[in-house]
Amino acid sequence: MLRRLRWLLLVIVLASLLLWQARHRLQPAEAAAPATDMLHLGQLQLRGCDIGAGSVARVRAWCTDFAVPEDWQQPGGRRIQLRVAVVASDAAAPEPDPVVFLDGGPGGAATDDYPVYGNAFAPLRRRHHVLLVDQRGTGGSNPLSCREQDDKDSPPPDADQLQQSLSRCLDRLQKRADPHFYTTTAAVHDLEAVRRALGGPRLNLLGVSYGTRVAQQYAMHYPQSVRSMVLDSAVPNELMLGNDHARNLEAVLRLYFAACVAEPACRRRFGNPYDSLQKLQQRLQQSPQRVQGRHPTTFAPVDRLLDEAEFASIVRLYAYSPLTAALLPLMIDAAMKGNYSSLLGQAQLLVDDVAGRITDGVGLSISCAEDADGLRTDPADQHTVLGHSLVEYLQKACTIWPKGSRPVDFHQPFSSKLPVLVLAGEHDPVTPVRYGEAIIRGLPNSRLLLARGQGHAVMNAGCMSRLIADFVQSLDARRLDARCLDKLGPTPAFTDYNGAGP
Repeated sequence: MLRRLRWLLLVIVLASLLLWQARHRLQPAEAAAPATDMLHLGQLQLRGCDIGAGSVARVRAWCTDFAVPEDWQQPGGRRIQLRVAVVASDAAAPEPDPVVFLDGGPGGAATDDYPVYGNAFAPLRRRHHVLLVDQRGTGGSNPLSCREQDDKDSPPPDADQLQQSLSRCLDRLQKRADPHFYTTTAAVHDLEAVRRALGGPRLNLLGVSYGTRVAQQYAMHYPQSVRSMVLDSAVPNELMLGNDHARNLEAVLRLYFAACVAEPACRRRFGNPYDSLQKLQQRLQQSPQRVQGRHPTTFAPVDRLLDEAEFASIVRLYAYSPLTAALLPLMIDAAMKGNYSSLLGQAQLLVDDVAGRITDGVGLSISCAEDADGLRTDPADQHTVLGHSLVEYLQKACTIWPKGSRPVDFHQPFSSKLPVLVLAGEHDPVTPVRYGEAIIRGLPNSRLLLARGQGHAVMNAGCMSRLIADFVQSLDARRLDARCLDKLGPTPAFTDYNGAGP
């Protein structure tokens, strides 16, 4: 049953770690191996370690555990350990202000996912250390995971099954954690405590997707602690995460498939891929397909039920990147002809991989405290790929999951005179360009950089990493020479497995 619950949680994932392709086409920048056994920064003593998870190449860093109160209002109560890491600068005398990577999700762990974006940090590391703090409830910071072993094919969960599965998870977690206290606001207080332990440097915040919410909340609470902000695929404070997901995905899918129809070779090969997508989803809703094959990396036998819910999760996550979106017409066409092996392989490579790297319980703690009471089903979403499933799931889950608190100004638009650089992908299916445009209205010292033809999480796109480093050095977003971004553009749809047509 939890397999289908997991795909619903995945649609919350904004940045999420993205994409398997990113790891395979980018070789993460390795930090130099520590020359001694210890690194001393302020009050922290860090030891040499390797960071990264799953199939991601490891990166050498310095690590320690850092204790904080689970409930910041009760500092004498239970304490939890946060995993803290520093990826060392290449400089002999680094700048005093570190760069902080704030991961997406909610549910991503910074020390697990940093290598995915390692190349984007390489120019920054010429002058700065990179600070990584696994957000409470993720990675090495008392993770709140609800995954069970009953991850087998089963009918979609009804309300009773959902309540039972979440109740079992809460019974396990509450022996060592109170999910009320695993919110963005608590994570913001955690980061400030780490900053003070480091000696109180001002921070350069680099958030991706949900991490941009953390960055904005941190700057609202501790503006004097921030030197600069980079918001990649940004989420406005006023947004209730979940309300726009179906609408945003639908808009990008229509753009991708319209581009295919406009290209003669693609149109001849696939007709209208959007029509095929709708027909295939209806077919899978009426008759889920049992697909057998081999796992694409382990070659173990796979027997899997492909239904409309899992199909929707594959489509959505493939829309995050232009490289993977270019495969959608080809995979949909093959499935329409009865060949589901490509979709099975992609489910294994992408959906399962992302699911294994997102800590789902903390995602619920955040969503239930910060967004659920503002979620509404929109009749216009009923016939989209995602439909009402995400909103309805969260509404049900949050009647069971403990609901923490949020500050009264939590959803106020972010307003600041801090220097801020906002990055947006033209074809982002989850945090569209209009979100970034809304954010910079309250930021007089800001600028939005558009990555044409790109999707979600664009810090690795083209020359973007150099522009980020230039901004952090100069603190002047408006004077950046961003003409190098003109080289970016969309990826044509694959007409066969060799690529786009001539």
